[in-house]
Amino acid sequence: MFTILLLCFAGFLAAIIDAIAGGGGLITIPAYLMAGVPPHMALGTNKLCATCSSLTSCFNFAQSGKINLKLFKILAPFSLIGAILGVNAVMGIDANCLNIIVLILLVIVALFSLFSKNVGLKNNFHGLNKKNTLLGIFLSFSVGFYTGFFGPGTGAFMMIGLIGVFKFDFVGASGNSKSLTTISNMASLILFAFHRQINYKLAIPVSLAMIIGAKLGTKIALNKGSKVIKPVFTTISILIAIKVLYQTIA
Repeated sequence: MFTILLLCFAGFLAAIIDAIAGGGGLITIPAYLMAGVPPHMALGTNKLCATCSSLTSCFNFAQSGKINLKLFKILAPFSLIGAILGVNAVMGIDANCLNIIVLILLVIVALFSLFSKNVGLKNNFHGLNKKNTLLGIFLSFSVGFYTGFFGPGTGAFMMIGLIGVFKFDFVGASGNSKSLTTISNMASLILFAFHRQINYKLAIPVSLAMIIGAKLGTKIALNKGSKVIKPVFTTISILIAIKVLYQTIA
């Protein structure tokens, strides 16, 4: 019972952070492993809980008008296709090489966010056109593919991509990123469930805690805006980069 309470607390905190800027898995995955959950089971259980959290965030962002439904309808299928292909490609990719590439990209994302003072602070989205739609399709497919076979930094890559392509502020990027990454995460979740890699006794209570955390995190993001999301986003990107670096040299 005590273990479940600790996992629920970890999930609650993770969902708050994830709703604001992504990166909740930095808290939940280690928590499951420390609780003695086997690695694949930890990933599957976390995927279910994180999906519940993401769906909650999506609903709240959508209610506040921070998700562009027209954009979602165009990009979501490509995010889903990318995730499915990514899962199938996982066995043919060298993990160490991938870690190095992801590490470099995360450092670039963090530095770009840190030193570009005005990036993402104002919403300069002026609608869809052929150029940004095609770039958005490429972005959603690529990040979806990456989500399918690896995962760390997914939210960071999607958010900074949406800011770069569509000129969203961090609030709009967070909402639209959450909607697209949720689609790709659900594809992975189905595979984990098929292979029976979900501990439902842990997943159900932790999911409830994460739903509450996601509601609170989304409220903070919407009320405080980009000036709060941007530093949290930068910090999370740096922490994920450190985690990937540790995995590479360990």
